Amino acid sequence: MSKPLAVLRVFALVLLVFALTMLVPALASWQGEDGALPAFLEGFAVTFGAALLLWLLTWRHREELRVRDGYLLVSMVWLLVPAFAALPLMRHLPQLGFTDAYFETVSGFTTTGATVLEGLDTLPFSINLWRSGLVFLGGMGLIVLAVAILPLLGVGGRQLFSAESPGPLKDTRLTPRMAQTAKGLWLVYLAMALLCTLGYAWAGMDWGDAVMHMFSTLGLGGFSSHDASFAHFNSPAVEAVAIVFMTLAGMNFATHYMALRRRNLAYYWIDPEIRWYVGVLYISVLGLAAYLWWSGAYPDFPTALRFAAFNTVSIATTTGFASTDYAQWPFFAPLWMLFLCSFVTCAGSTGGGIKMMRALIVFRQVMREVVRTMHPNAMRTVRLADAPLPNRIVFAVLAFIFAYMALIVSFTLLMVFSGLDIVTGFSAIVACINNTGPGLGEVGPATTFKSLDGFQTWLCTLAMLLGRLEIFTLLVVLSPAFWRK
Repeated sequence: MSKPLAVLRVFALVLLVFALTMLVPALASWQGEDGALPAFLEGFAVTFGAALLLWLLTWRHREELRVRDGYLLVSMVWLLVPAFAALPLMRHLPQLGFTDAYFETVSGFTTTGATVLEGLDTLPFSINLWRSGLVFLGGMGLIVLAVAILPLLGVGGRQLFSAESPGPLKDTRLTPRMAQTAKGLWLVYLAMALLCTLGYAWAGMDWGDAVMHMFSTLGLGGFSSHDASFAHFNSPAVEAVAIVFMTLAGMNFATHYMALRRRNLAYYWIDPEIRWYVGVLYISVLGLAAYLWWSGAYPDFPTALRFAAFNTVSIATTTGFASTDYAQWPFFAPLWMLFLCSFVTCAGSTGGGIKMMRALIVFRQVMREVVRTMHPNAMRTVRLADAPLPNRIVFAVLAFIFAYMALIVSFTLLMVFSGLDIVTGFSAIVACINNTGPGLGEVGPATTFKSLDGFQTWLCTLAMLLGRLEIFTLLVVLSPAFWRK
């Protein structure tokens, strides 16, 4: 049986930490006098007050959390924290209802990057900073940050890290203690953040844009401070910096950590997932560039390569930036990009989708069944990095893939039933469950999700949450068995 009071106590501590993050855009608003300061101060007061009250009611319950408690806490954080994050948006933009505000903050926190807002260029700097800051927090996971801090307050972290970490191999640890693991990952994350910011500034962005787009780049969230996204800059240098850091953010941060800690780049080659990730991603870039040139979308190959490289890497890594309206390309190109976002990114990255590791496991399971069909008595195991995988992991991956496909089909049918065309409905669900951002049709890169009605918006919101929590984290908590003794 779960320990709800102990979980609520830890949730209160996480919410207290989150409330403090509102002071960053509040300070930016105060310095820039952009008019949004009251929104952030009120949001901070409500969030901090609610967290403090909840902690005072539950502070005596200091029990060690178990695995099921970790799943409950992670689900609570990803469901409830965006509601508090929406307060500054609703206060400063009174025309924004709770449904749209919650969609916007869930989109940021889940690193999806889909937006219902228009006129981003005219929004206060602090509001755009808050939106992109949510992507940065959600990228590595607020829970992972909390795991590095909360042990000092007597809260165990392993169950939280297991529930939050993406990918099928959740129990793999880099260091003996979970707090050290979380700190190591965040140090890598922050080091890359500094380099990315400097890279954008070098390429010509002002410091405000450099910080905001760094947040969205490393979080693979795609929020921009401009309606035109990267087309606003129209700069090959800016796009090149983005391509480098989107590619890095799509890799397993554990691999980055080990390579830096041991000062050995061989870890990138040892990781089979990264080899496939880079190979599939950049072969697709070259193939789509050649296709766009051949189809006449661009007059020469270098131009086709520039636009194909940026937009393919952006969508495949589930970032969601755009440097052109790629929905106007021959339909195969955006459809292939949408297909890539379903599986290309690595487990342990800030990207969405089923992850390349799961795709590799499924492929090797298919090959094992082919061999079994020809040789029924053959003993063949599924191997990854030259090590056999237990059947329980293979079966868990197959169950995940089935649930993933069933949700896409079910949600697409509901979107079409509610009145959307099939292209818009299908691409919106695929873009949201893969935490990619823009889809096609009415939710393409040149438009927003504003045209969706309330029912469709909530479906997309649920898809984003299921995708970010890798389906089973949320389904486990919603199952009746979870609440039985």
